[in-house]
Formats: sequence, C-alpha cells, structure tokens
Amino acid sequence: MSGAGAADRDLVDGSGVRVAIVAGQWHDTIADGLLQGALREVARLGAEAEVLPAPGSFELPVIAKAALESGFDAAVALGVIIRGGTPHFEFVSDAATSGLTRVALDTGKPVGFGVLTLDDEQQGIDRAGLPGSKEDKGAEAAHAAISTAVTLRALRHRPSSPA
Repeated sequence: MSGAGAADRDLVDGSGVRVAIVAGQWHDTIADGLLQGALREVARLGAEAEVLPAPGSFELPVIAKAALESGFDAAVALGVIIRGGTPHFEFVSDAATSGLTRVALDTGKPVGFGVLTLDDEQQGIDRAGLPGSKEDKGAEAAHAAISTAVTLRALRHRPSSPA
C-alpha cells in the first residue's frame, strides 16, 4: 500500500460549505476512523457537517442524493467493503462507485469518495486515519468534496465574459 502520488491537502476556505457525511456502519473500527478523519478535515477547512448514517455501502448513493437535493453543498461518502469468498464484494463495490458517480453528475454537486474496497481488515486499518495508519482516506474524501464545492461555487459566481 502506498500513498505515493496523493495530492497535498492544501488549506481551502470552506466557510459556508454545508457537507453531508454519509457514513456506512459496517466494520465499525475502520468506519469510525474514516468518520473522525472526515470530521477533522471539515473543521480544519471551516465548513459545516452533518453526519447521516447509512446501513452499509450499498445505501450510500441514495442517501447522498437525498442530502444533496435537500440543500447540502457537498457529500462525503464513507464505507468499508471487505472482499469475501462470494461475488458480493464486486456487486456492492460497483453499485457504490457507480451510484455515487451518478449522484454527483445528476446533482451537479461533489461527492467525496471515501469508500474503501479492501482485501482484508488490515488494509482498512492502514487507510482509516487511526493512530499508526499510513493514510487518512476519510480526511482525503472530505477535502476533495469541500475543495470541489469551493471551485464550483467560484465558477457559478464568475461574471460572464463578453462574447
């Protein structure tokens, strides 16, 4: 596992950005690490967050869509999917990924992708922002969502240029 190539999380002014953190409930130690990382990043950037629990990763897209349609500026989807001995992993991973992409495109609002697709629990612990973790994917997903919301806000408030 490598965090090589990850962008620095620069300080973006997230004031006025309302973020729905949609948090899956499976694999609670890893899920809680992701959530805490996302909440730390939201606070660091000066945005506001509300946590919306989701039963699992499969349900993330529908809750994220409802949150964005209700007025949130961005969503952060957090989930943990660990490979098992059945095709369930592929089905849930694809549904969450495709669904969250569709939510972002359909609403025109950002969805930070903090869904971990893992071969084993240790990979999740390494990426969950826990003490000793190598990466903090919850914080990265929150940063991506807020940074994108700030960019979209600037684009939407840009004066049109003369033709």
